[in-house]
Amino acid sequence: MSLTDRIPPAPDPDVLFETFEAWAADAGLALYPAQEEALLEVVTGANVILATPTGSGKSLVATGAHFAAMAEGRRTFYTAPIKALVSEKFFALCSTFGASNVGMMTGDASVNPGAPIICATAEILANIALREGATADVGQVVMDEFHFYSDPDRGWAWQVPLIELPQAQFLLMSATLGDVTRFEEDLTRRTGRPTAVVSSVERPVPLHHYYVTKPLHETIEELLSTKQAPVYVVHFTQASAIERAQSLMSVNMCTKQEKEEIAALIGGFRFTTGFGRTLSRLVRHGVGVHHAGMLPKYRRLVELLAQAGLLKVICGTDTLGVGINVPIRTVLLTALAKYDGTRMRHLKAREFHQIAGRAGRAGYDTAGTVIVEAPDHDIENARLLARAGDDEKKKKRIVRKKPPEGFVSWSDRTFEKLVAADPEPLTSSFKVTHSMLLNVIARPGDPYEAMRHLLTDNHETPAKQREHIRRAISIYRELLAAGVVERLPEPLPDGRTVRLTVELQANFALNQPLSPFALASLELLDRESPTYPLDVLSIVESVLDDPRQVLAAQLSKAKGEAVAQMKADGIEYDQRMELLEDVTYPKPLEELLGAAFDIYRRGHPWVADYELSPKSVVRDLYERAMTFTEYVNLYSLARSEGLVLRYLADAYKTLAQTVPDEAKTEQLEDLIVWLGELVRQVDSSLLDEWEELTNPTEVEAAAAASFRDRVTGVTANVRAFRVMVRNELFRRVELAALRRYDLLGELDGAAGWGFERWRDAVEAYFAEYPSLGTGPDARGPALLHVAERPGTWSVRQVFDDPEGDRDWGIRAEVDLAASDEEGTAVVRVLDVGPLSAAGAGSDLEDRDDRDDADDLDDAG
Repeated sequence: MSLTDRIPPAPDPDVLFETFEAWAADAGLALYPAQEEALLEVVTGANVILATPTGSGKSLVATGAHFAAMAEGRRTFYTAPIKALVSEKFFALCSTFGASNVGMMTGDASVNPGAPIICATAEILANIALREGATADVGQVVMDEFHFYSDPDRGWAWQVPLIELPQAQFLLMSATLGDVTRFEEDLTRRTGRPTAVVSSVERPVPLHHYYVTKPLHETIEELLSTKQAPVYVVHFTQASAIERAQSLMSVNMCTKQEKEEIAALIGGFRFTTGFGRTLSRLVRHGVGVHHAGMLPKYRRLVELLAQAGLLKVICGTDTLGVGINVPIRTVLLTALAKYDGTRMRHLKAREFHQIAGRAGRAGYDTAGTVIVEAPDHDIENARLLARAGDDEKKKKRIVRKKPPEGFVSWSDRTFEKLVAADPEPLTSSFKVTHSMLLNVIARPGDPYEAMRHLLTDNHETPAKQREHIRRAISIYRELLAAGVVERLPEPLPDGRTVRLTVELQANFALNQPLSPFALASLELLDRESPTYPLDVLSIVESVLDDPRQVLAAQLSKAKGEAVAQMKADGIEYDQRMELLEDVTYPKPLEELLGAAFDIYRRGHPWVADYELSPKSVVRDLYERAMTFTEYVNLYSLARSEGLVLRYLADAYKTLAQTVPDEAKTEQLEDLIVWLGELVRQVDSSLLDEWEELTNPTEVEAAAAASFRDRVTGVTANVRAFRVMVRNELFRRVELAALRRYDLLGELDGAAGWGFERWRDAVEAYFAEYPSLGTGPDARGPALLHVAERPGTWSVRQVFDDPEGDRDWGIRAEVDLAASDEEGTAVVRVLDVGPLSAAGAGSDLEDRDDRDDADDLDDAG
């Protein structure tokens, strides 16, 4: 029975509380005192600020709040800072309330948007609040991880609903809120509801804090011997987390039986990348790695093994502070200082408590442990002192180690201050944008009064408010000058004195806000051009968020190649340094799109809130004809492969959603299908969930499905697989054109085609023709001929010679079973040379058909 079935006929507060309490008891959950207090306040209609430690059951209070709102016929929104948490909560609430009663809106996907319970990112709710204000169908708001209110870039989205939704009941939740007195008073003033602060320093699982001056290996071995695992070892860079995990391979983590259990749970899970093989060795030893740069499927595998109690140590970054589902008994911090993007600094109290609060599992642990390692130089000094013992002379002779220059050190006093400190008070991060004004102007009523309320009754200081007012006036004048808004000679019946002259899209300012520009830019392209599919791709890439690690790696590689070429050309150092200033990562269509964007902005001023960013990541991958793993290795992005894949998935989704069907040529469709299959083969979870949500049929089944069971063979999608085969063959054409016989030998040496054999074959071609084409025509489907047979495909890649004879090429076969095993096309070269013996040019397809017929005759 779902919780929805237990809704009483009359929403009496006492009955609501007793009903929910009974449901929780049936599920084996006894309410803690803080949960009881918060739920009693919720059912009586009060706002609640729930500031209790991690592991104190805030999610259960949120579920009770949704239950109470549904019983009273109010629509309730749950918001979280990241899409992954929104999606996780969506599936959890579907199980509790039934799929028909729960919807989700993240910008990427919208499912059941009219449901009484909506899971959404904070920005979604903020834009609804701006566009509809007090008339919005929002009766309750549950904001998880409310400390994001202080985030400099995104904090506005946590503040706007508080200002614009006076009709709603609010439940604000976080383990690290600090002093919330002003929120308590502010919410009561705005909503007319009493506001209760439910806070507690008492954790259901108490924490014990220690500061240690022994080497990390010794600390970990002691924790393992005293049964304090699972241990999460916190690092502040991804590289150090991986290095630490690898160093622990020498520590005996698991018994033979535990290793067998790990292997059984992993089962047929596919480790598809270079880092995947490293992770496979680590987890089989009982050591996990967890950070934001990993593929989602790898993080989920680590979480699954940890939940089963099979990983004794997990080395990761501080990403566990935002709702990461990893059970932890002990948190071991390797430092109390981090680089924040600008400088090295000590952890803030909020950051420390967010991380430390993950220790101790309710229902499993009687206590959690938080340990902080001293800096390396202090550990060494402690070792030297211990060796000296009580000998004062030896102690005086010790030459104490000093921290490296510029090192931000910490001590036991730093540690004690952080343990005792309350989280810092939350600070306002309000901002004014074109999108904000447009959304407010689009709502019924007087927009001047609505903006005045928004700009003068927010949480900013008076000085900041004056800055925002000046910014709003400037944007408004810009919109007027562009003709996007117009003043009305007389107010409309609904009170409007200004109106939009354009219609805002339904998801305006939510997902890829420059998508309309991308759509308009498609008309600048020539559909008949052989580069049309890749140019469409470049337009789409220009409106996506920058994958900074990838672009930095591309820039570094471009500069390295430029320096090598300049040295070879004899250019002097000073001139080389000057010329390097102009070297950048690839930016296809930069001039065309820059000019178009300037024109588009005159009629659509709000795009000034966003930055057009021409780049080539998907296009670079495609033109290099590489697999995902090869591309990651080319730019040394193993620690950021999750970021790379998320970018590829975003590009695929945008191509699928933004490019209209009438603009899709057959070759563009091939490219889109190839990209989707490439992402799916590396990590299907990034697309499977999105496709299930955009076309939901069995949401509960999707929620229950194991991520390990979602991978299908790469050959199942024939259209995408043909593109993969084409890329594999064309990669060899490109290397042949460059006479890179060393790289060709690496590709095909196992098939008997090493350096010398490739050299002899290709040089024979160049003895007849002066060049080998590698342009768009050369890689097109017309020059690849495939005979599809069960188990094996026979393929011929025809060379694009300058005479147009088309009588040379590569003959190869594709092993379908091996391709499914590897997750990419496995090609074996059979011959490189004249094709006359097998038929050339347009005769090839006919010859393939005859070959198929011969095969049938032989089989018959």
